[in-house]
Amino acid sequence: QEGLVESGGGSVQAGGSLRLSCAASRYFYTSNCLAWFRQAPGKEREGVAAFYRGLGKSYYADSVKGRFTISRDNVKDTVDLQMNSLKPEDTGMYFCAADEYDCYEFSVLKESAYKYWGQGTQVTVSS
Repeated sequence: QEGLVESGGGSVQAGGSLRLSCAASRYFYTSNCLAWFRQAPGKEREGVAAFYRGLGKSYYADSVKGRFTISRDNVKDTVDLQMNSLKPEDTGMYFCAADEYDCYEFSVLKESAYKYWGQGTQVTVSS
């Protein structure tokens, strides 16, 4: 089984939508947390959305609340990120992440909580 493999990135105009998918079969049923992060050029990686198995809840960065939705596909073993009303500031490399043991509710959007990472998929939003 492969690790985490992202797909679905691309270029879109502001106001448009994209759906990212992360193939996560190796970690889908064992991870305590599954998440999406992003990194813009010259900036630190930031947590965008995460799913915490312990409480069955999803968490979002304030900057994407109401626009992005994280979901799990139990048939395909993927973690998807639906991104609507995209803004130029959403531009960046988007990464899928997973952790089995060291991720908790208070750290679901923190980079340090995740051990496994995908290679990323680029999202570019033009104004």
